[in-house]
Amino acid sequence: MTYTRRLLILLAFATGLMQACATNPVTGRQDFVLMSEAEEISLGRRYNQDILKEQPAYPDPALAEYVDRVGQTLARASHRPGLSYHFTVVDSPDVNAFALPGGYIYITRGLLAYLNSEAELAAVLGHELGHVTARHSVRQYSAAAATGVLGSVLSAAVGIQGSRDLFNMLGKALLSGYGREHELEADRLGAEYLARTGYDPDAMLKVIGILKNQELFERRRAREEGRRPRIYHGVFASHPDNDRRLQEVVAQAGRLTTTAGRIGHDAFLNRLEGLVFGDGERDGVRHGNRFLHKPLDFGLDFPPDWQIENFAERLVGVAPGGEALLEIRVRPVEAGTPPRRFLEQLGLRSLRDGAPLQVNGFQAYTATASITTNIGRRTARIAVVYDSGNAFVFTGISRSGRDQRRFDDAFLSVARSYHKLSEEEKRIAEGHRLHLITATADTRFSALAKQSPIGRYAEDQLRLLNDLYPDGEPAPGQRIKIVR
Repeated sequence: MTYTRRLLILLAFATGLMQACATNPVTGRQDFVLMSEAEEISLGRRYNQDILKEQPAYPDPALAEYVDRVGQTLARASHRPGLSYHFTVVDSPDVNAFALPGGYIYITRGLLAYLNSEAELAAVLGHELGHVTARHSVRQYSAAAATGVLGSVLSAAVGIQGSRDLFNMLGKALLSGYGREHELEADRLGAEYLARTGYDPDAMLKVIGILKNQELFERRRAREEGRRPRIYHGVFASHPDNDRRLQEVVAQAGRLTTTAGRIGHDAFLNRLEGLVFGDGERDGVRHGNRFLHKPLDFGLDFPPDWQIENFAERLVGVAPGGEALLEIRVRPVEAGTPPRRFLEQLGLRSLRDGAPLQVNGFQAYTATASITTNIGRRTARIAVVYDSGNAFVFTGISRSGRDQRRFDDAFLSVARSYHKLSEEEKRIAEGHRLHLITATADTRFSALAKQSPIGRYAEDQLRLLNDLYPDGEPAPGQRIKIVR
């Protein structure tokens, strides 16, 4: 095939891609998209099922109805009122909100805890609604798909082997996050929807300030705890007080209304009474160096200086500096299956140094095995504990393949600590909840922190919960959130 013919094929293909355009519901301009609205809705419906398997909805029908009502009000005033929208409160302690294509919008109970008015809730939902109405995810998917395909064609057409890698990298970059322009557009649209429905558009600035303070605290905490911070995607480097472009887009929305927008402070706070804060009973609770799981009725003790990370399908203990990891998973086991045989059924066929393990009267077994990890081949300490038809599998590895024995005692001590919960531990394993009190002239966060079960960072957390971070104090008569 001649060079000229290759270029003609490339140009013809590119022309076909250019024809794959649709009118943007927000701007009225033509956008390059490779997905119809029906396909967008189908994609969102499919991934919604995956989301809810990983992070179920928070079990509070009244709160769910309230959040959905606020969201549907905004949706009717949006640029795509004909979509069927679904607003879900996710049972997660993370501070987050996100949207799938086709009208599926989520807010975590972790983020709800830090908001202080209905207008702020509407601002978060409006921002995510803006991503949906402007079809940000669809546009990024289309761009990523096109760059991947174009990379292949360009490589064949011009004979440059590295072109495909270049375009694949671009596609990955497009999928890694929305970027400044899309986030600003979502802020502008969210503020516009606030104004159209009678809320104060300045709530967008207010909630971004709350999230920015939360991010600053989370980054500091993650640095001290030796882990990666968990940051809400919609907040950028500058504080909203210093972000001129953000202030301009919100002010633009403010010109749509001539009356003072509603805030809904007390109405919102009333909905937060009793909201689970931090770890919840369903997934287990971290309490100091202990992990307590009430539904499965078990507890574990980790070394005092280890970080405990609780995920939906596994528990992970992390040694200081990330020098070692211990993962715990729960799997069903058939009655009568010997522990060694069970581990072999999991694919661990190179077990060495196997021996029974003494674990508070439970049948248990331990061995070592060579396994493949994302940091290479490692000799892992394996342990399994049987309890009530479940097998609790412990897998410990060292970051450095040369000092596995350095952490072996720690791995085994966690496995040996497996126990049924005491009555006090069952109470602790129910988790903490938000409660509302009215501040007096003598109310100080330092005193409230001493009475709080949060433990470390309690004073910072209480200020963040009440939008008084980093050093504010409640005013007499002010309703504030505390944790019990």
